[in-house]
Amino acid sequence: MAGGEGSRLRPLTSNVPKPMLPVVNRPLMEHIIELLKLHGITDITATVQFLASVIRNYFLDGSDLGVSLSYSTEDVPLGTAGSVLNAKELLSGTFLVISGDALTDLDLTKVVDFHRRKGAAATLVLKRMADPLEFGIVMTSEDGRIERFLEKPTWGQVFTDTINTGIYVLEPEVLDLIPPDQPYDFSSELFPLMLEKGLPLFGYITEEYWTDVGNTEAYLRAQSDALARKVAVHLKGFEYEPGVNVGEDVEIDPTARLIGPAIIGDNTRIGAGARIGPGAVIGANAIIGEDARVIGGVVMDRGFVGPLAQVRGGILGRKATVDRGAIIEEEAVIGDETTVGAGALIKARVKVYSARTVEAGAIVTQSVVQERRARRSLFGSRGVSGLINVGITPQVAVRLGMAYGTVLKRGSVVFTGRDASRAARTIKRAIISGLNGAGVTCHDLELMPLPLTRFIVRSQQASGGISVRTSPGDPGVVEIRLFDSDGADLPEALQRKIERIFFREEYRVVGPSKLGELEFPPHAPEQYVAGLLDVLDLEAIRRASLKVVVDYAFGSACLVGPSIMGRLGIDILSVNAFTDEHRPVLDPDGYRTLLEDLQNHVKKSGSDLGVLLEPGGGGAALVDERGRVIDQERVLMMFLKHEAENGAKTVAIPVSCSTKCEDVARAAGAEVQWTATALTALMARASRPGTGFAGNAEGAIIFPKFLPAPDALMTFAKTLELVAVAGRPLGEIVDALPEVHVVRRDVQTPWNLKGAVMRHVASVAAPGKLVLLDGVKIVEEDRWALVIPAPDDPVTRIWAEATTRAEAETLADRYATVVAEVVAEGAAT
Repeated sequence: MAGGEGSRLRPLTSNVPKPMLPVVNRPLMEHIIELLKLHGITDITATVQFLASVIRNYFLDGSDLGVSLSYSTEDVPLGTAGSVLNAKELLSGTFLVISGDALTDLDLTKVVDFHRRKGAAATLVLKRMADPLEFGIVMTSEDGRIERFLEKPTWGQVFTDTINTGIYVLEPEVLDLIPPDQPYDFSSELFPLMLEKGLPLFGYITEEYWTDVGNTEAYLRAQSDALARKVAVHLKGFEYEPGVNVGEDVEIDPTARLIGPAIIGDNTRIGAGARIGPGAVIGANAIIGEDARVIGGVVMDRGFVGPLAQVRGGILGRKATVDRGAIIEEEAVIGDETTVGAGALIKARVKVYSARTVEAGAIVTQSVVQERRARRSLFGSRGVSGLINVGITPQVAVRLGMAYGTVLKRGSVVFTGRDASRAARTIKRAIISGLNGAGVTCHDLELMPLPLTRFIVRSQQASGGISVRTSPGDPGVVEIRLFDSDGADLPEALQRKIERIFFREEYRVVGPSKLGELEFPPHAPEQYVAGLLDVLDLEAIRRASLKVVVDYAFGSACLVGPSIMGRLGIDILSVNAFTDEHRPVLDPDGYRTLLEDLQNHVKKSGSDLGVLLEPGGGGAALVDERGRVIDQERVLMMFLKHEAENGAKTVAIPVSCSTKCEDVARAAGAEVQWTATALTALMARASRPGTGFAGNAEGAIIFPKFLPAPDALMTFAKTLELVAVAGRPLGEIVDALPEVHVVRRDVQTPWNLKGAVMRHVASVAAPGKLVLLDGVKIVEEDRWALVIPAPDDPVTRIWAEATTRAEAETLADRYATVVAEVVAEGAAT
């Protein structure tokens, strides 16, 4: 399989296909061909597409390597399985599929023997990886039969750390299952189909070396591993000094210092006082100047490192030049034929694309034309977030706006809003610039609650929306929430598309007359108020003549709240009903103080209830007539009951919620749909037709008829409706709900151990039902435990429920101990 572009490795792959990238001075594909030959496989077909002529011209018919090599060219991308089907005429009998751009010394003979011994139609080579997110994960039975697949999971979906390496042994009849002349994938389409049909599908788990050379970090690691002999590959040349291999006609000044492991290609010159290694890979016809340093880095063919210049763990492309005294830091990449001027500094992980010039003395902290280092994820559980002017800068915001605008049609309309902070104002303006630059028109709502922005996006049938706010958990962090046309957070597939554009910087370029515009639409609050009132039982609320206390907590909900309250016919005491740019969020102490004040206000005024509206407008804390704060799990249950009794046929809750929630909903006549714990998953379910209510036990309450996202004002208004319709005090309603005993634990877990933790949890789970909707949920007769690796933090989260609090604590502690033991074992090794 040699058709890969290797987009995450650009600019190294701008001029050559990924299989031709050199590792210890030989193309990746050459290492693979030698491995095949070692195991007696000499009849080879290469599927090629991107820059196919580079591969053909290098390998020709394969005779120089002692194999017979033919080529199958894809005119259009056909996917992994489709490209193999395209080569069907060149295949006969049992055949092996292997990537031409990975690095491995796998014992292929053992793999084929395993395949034949099992009588398999297909055998997949599997390997356990510390971080399985970028691969397809596979679950097998004890005899090796494959039971379950999942391509590129999130941490919440990880049920094992065993991944698919993309190496397969197949019987020819498997090709009959692949539809011709269309893209078709092995992992996401063919193998699940075979599983569904009950065909013998097996997994061979290897402990031998295998790595996917998918990004700069992995590429450098592959070079290091090859030099350190962690993978069995052939090194060219002879051993000049211990651990240092040198090619033909190499000139090395006697005063140069060479430290193994290192490799130097043919016809290269090493100047006086230069230091090479450890971990250096220098290609053919390169020049390393006097007193230069190449340590843990790669200098490709015809590269030039000037006197006193340093390559410290970075990569210098073909015919690239680093002039006197310049420095290339760790994982920085200099593209082919690029010149770095004297004294310049290329910071770690910066990428400078091919045929560019860096001026002398420049300090380069951002990539020059095209992508930065590929991060794990641009989006997190709370949108795009980071420290203001550190992780989230105006430059990043512009690029994010351009990436979002690029996925939308030119001329689309996006609504934007923000909280009262200066940081949110600054970042929102930068995002608007990026959207306009991509040809998207912005309707700016300015200072506006997050739910109201969502509602306007939905009601105005806009293409999307953006809200910028200070993070509730850290006032130094800015959160950017991007919405779809329904006002819900963007689905994961669209998030990934935006990420690809963002990191590759492949933005849409529009002419001056096609740039987007900036408008300030009137009457948005009035539209929101009208929409909210339209879904309430206004007559019941007005008849009840309720007395309430509302604390706006200095949030922007105070801009629209009075318009709603005035139409509900309630007696209201408003507190902190003004915005304050210095208090865009509440710290824990501030939140507790306001909540205690609210409790006192309710009791002293004899009010029916009170509400504290979270400054961002998404969540609300409720206080009953006796001044008691209502637990969010009980808030969820009371709304499940109310909405089901008033016509909601289907309700949605996450798998971390109590089973008592399900009992309450079903008793009221509603069917329960379980979702993953992420708020985006809950909103996605709420957006589906027929979902009458959704919510979780963390305060996210969703009324899809109004908006498929949490809204504090709507939660408060629905609480008034609930009390009015029931004709009973809020405290009495809550006290009638069943007791809930759900506890939670957090266990610190390094990122590289999360996959191992989840595999171990699944293997030691007590007898019962295993649910893999989100993490691993073990359901026993009258209790359950849920274990999920947190997506944004090095933490494993555990929920447990039992018939008593003590039993729930014991169950949670049991699985917390299981997780901690895996972490301790991993740390020790």
